[in-house]
Amino acid sequence: MATRLLHIVCTPRGLASNTGRVSNTLLEEIEARDPDVDIKTLDLFNADLPAVAGTNIEAKYALMTGQAIEDDARKSWSDIERSIEQFLDADVYLLSVPMWNFGIPYVLKYYIDAIVQPGYLFSYDEHGVPRGLVHGRKMIVVTSRGADYSAGPLSEFDFVENYLRTVFGFVGVTDATFFNVQPMDVSRDLRTAAIKKASREVREWVAANWAQPAEDLEFDLPDAVKPPELV
Repeated sequence: MATRLLHIVCTPRGLASNTGRVSNTLLEEIEARDPDVDIKTLDLFNADLPAVAGTNIEAKYALMTGQAIEDDARKSWSDIERSIEQFLDADVYLLSVPMWNFGIPYVLKYYIDAIVQPGYLFSYDEHGVPRGLVHGRKMIVVTSRGADYSAGPLSEFDFVENYLRTVFGFVGVTDATFFNVQPMDVSRDLRTAAIKKASREVREWVAANWAQPAEDLEFDLPDAVKPPELV
């Protein structure tokens, strides 16, 4: 079965952005090695994302307390479920994420708030301890930053990688690889060098990690989004 890759684009400039240029290099390398890969793109700045407030917040708390969703909320909640199903249908995730004010763009936070739902992406055990329900996936994250946050005093201001590792690790996606393209805003020479370095690194990563035929990769894939089973 062909590997299914969901490319979640979190920049308004898409593949024309600095982040997108490196992500595009990665995708081209993957397609060259794995022509059968099924790549779908979710452009968050142009997507019709489901509401996380209004009737959907009421539906969420109804499900969390073991109650049925009201009839007038079912259609709205189904939008949440479709987004979750699209997410769960992928074997591999690629996130193209520029750093905005030390964190992630607001559309990505909104998307995370929409799909990270109890009973779908995580649940609680009998002791109230949360456990992730998304297993066997890989995540690749390409980020770009105006300065270099890899070391020194600026490293403590990097709320991108730590947050994304935490929230997706919480739901079970612990196999995450980051390519942080930096610095991008200091000078043209440094920007060019950073893009070249990151492009070389993603090519090397694909060569080392995508060599295995897609049909031999083992993923724990759900048939469909299942109703919440809260403990």
